[in-house]
Amino acid sequence: MSSAAKSQKTSKDTAPLHLVLGDEPLLVERAVRAAIEAARAVDPTSEATTLRASELTAPVLLELASPTLFSEGRIIVIEAAQDIGQDTADALQSYLADPADGVTLIVVHSGGGRSKAAKDLPKALRKAGAAVAECNKLTKQSDRESFVRAEVKRAGGGIDAGGVSALLDAVGSDLRELSAAASQLVADSGGKVDEQAVRRYHRGRAEVTGFAVAEKVVAGDEAAAMESLRWALQIGVPHVLIADAFADAVRTVARVSAAGRGNPNHMAGELGMPPWKIRKAQSQVRGWSTEALRESMRIVATLNAEVKGAAADPDYALERAALKLLAARNRR
Repeated sequence: MSSAAKSQKTSKDTAPLHLVLGDEPLLVERAVRAAIEAARAVDPTSEATTLRASELTAPVLLELASPTLFSEGRIIVIEAAQDIGQDTADALQSYLADPADGVTLIVVHSGGGRSKAAKDLPKALRKAGAAVAECNKLTKQSDRESFVRAEVKRAGGGIDAGGVSALLDAVGSDLRELSAAASQLVADSGGKVDEQAVRRYHRGRAEVTGFAVAEKVVAGDEAAAMESLRWALQIGVPHVLIADAFADAVRTVARVSAAGRGNPNHMAGELGMPPWKIRKAQSQVRGWSTEALRESMRIVATLNAEVKGAAADPDYALERAALKLLAARNRR
């Protein structure tokens, strides 16, 4: 493709200037990716160079934007332009007055800025005709609801009002988490997402996480158990589900211990558990004494009351219970 033809197609089919404005990471990433893909749709050979504004100098910018011998397409991504220096901002302003053919410039700006040059940059880009992608954080509930609907549609499904509310209640306001949950829900539900589907998804995810913590506790791995517990609390697994997982793990070990050694397949009917669960408990029983199991039953009973309102700080109650269980198991 000739330089003239490439320039004509670029101006017609894709903007040579892009302003990605805002501070919501997921939306910013998507906007930058879309701009790059649009540029490469015009010229698949375009090379992309990404630099932070604070590390970019005027000479480097001018070199990147200068015509090349064979007029290859180029994509320049300037990240965190709110931190741009005065000299680089001046060079960028000069470039905007006479942009190079075959170059796509993508400027990512939070909307703020420490200097006047940085604060004025979005206005200059708009004046130069930049395509603007607004990527501000979604602070309004209605905006987050719209995002959820769009993400479910993007994944090929549909969601009702109850499903939207339930998903926001279960996951929170983090857009990455909401996007991932929306995709998984569409895959799990066959495309039709409602409140019941969301509840099943979130409870299942939380239960898996809670039981993973409990397994590390009954195995006596203090470092891994406490790390897993803090992660579970950080991502919002309900306290009651973690406490239930602790209780289930302790009861299972106690019942298998009392039943004595035997073939898990034969014991399954008597204990009312699947053979795999009995097999796992048999390997865990070795670290537990009868007295430790009795003490642990008391610990999980107390914990059950604490996470249901008796404790002022349920996070602390869970951590304290986990440490008590580990101490009981490891006591010789």
